[in-house]
Amino acid sequence: MTSNIPVGIASLGHYVPELVRDNDWFSQHIETSDEWIRQRTGIVERRWLAEGQTTSDIFVEAGKLALERAGVKPEEVDLIVCGTISGDYLACPATACIVQDRLGCKNAWAFDLNAACTGFLYSMSVGSQFIATGMHKNVLVLGGEGLSRLLDLNDRNSVVIFADGGGAALLQPHDTCQQGLIEDMTLGADGSGYHYIIRPKGGAKEPVTPEIIAEGTHMIRMKGREVYRFAVSRMTELMAWAMEGQKLEELGWVFPHQMNRRILETATGKLNIPKEKVYINIQRFGNTSAGTVPICLGEAWEKGLLESNKLQLLAAFGAGLTWGAARIRW
Repeated sequence: MTSNIPVGIASLGHYVPELVRDNDWFSQHIETSDEWIRQRTGIVERRWLAEGQTTSDIFVEAGKLALERAGVKPEEVDLIVCGTISGDYLACPATACIVQDRLGCKNAWAFDLNAACTGFLYSMSVGSQFIATGMHKNVLVLGGEGLSRLLDLNDRNSVVIFADGGGAALLQPHDTCQQGLIEDMTLGADGSGYHYIIRPKGGAKEPVTPEIIAEGTHMIRMKGREVYRFAVSRMTELMAWAMEGQKLEELGWVFPHQMNRRILETATGKLNIPKEKVYINIQRFGNTSAGTVPICLGEAWEKGLLESNKLQLLAAFGAGLTWGAARIRW
């Protein structure tokens, strides 16, 4: 197929667990404080999965909302793509298959995609290809995490940052949905920085052993300084790409990956993007990795902030290293 059908976003949905972990909770377990966390990250509180909840629960709730809002029946969905690094099971089965079954999308095929914090943008790019070629009419793309299950409570660099939650977007031909036109996307990767954000052990390279569990190296580890430098430069480049040739007065919102408030303010400030145009909710939800961008986008849609014909910019970077950005005309 060689068609190039314009792709739109028919609807959005997002979900975050009800369990709140504020900064004071962490000060009871590790050497930190509310002030320390706020100053370095901008986070005040975040949501974690409650006992018995799973990552698929997040996707099912977000996906169900997106389908209901679009008036699309589960059996009309052709494909489900889940961007996540914290699926219900290690390696297999794909969480997307669990979501497919639970949503009742019996005619859809499904798979997971691992691009860490860039997962939603990677998934949206992949999913949109099946609309653009005319192969499918309804593609459900999701991004989200249950990262609290992969955190070492003794590792201050990561445990206070990461959180749980996610969102969904239903993609359709733009002629069908008449909104959310995906004008352009850019994606990238640099594997030389793979060790900056990593679960060092527990995979096929070094399978789980009692010793690995005891030392906690099967949990996420992050090199904060290296990630900070990469994030500032990459986010600035992504924003520059997104704004190239665009008029500032046409800008609706910038929806950046919510990793660190200082990174967001530094990157957008370098390009003179007005602060009031940058959507930030990290103070309430922390860093939900692949979930941050769709949660922001979903909140803005619910609040009626996505004005017709305005440009919405999405940008993210994450482990891998990976990055991506999109221009969407609402």
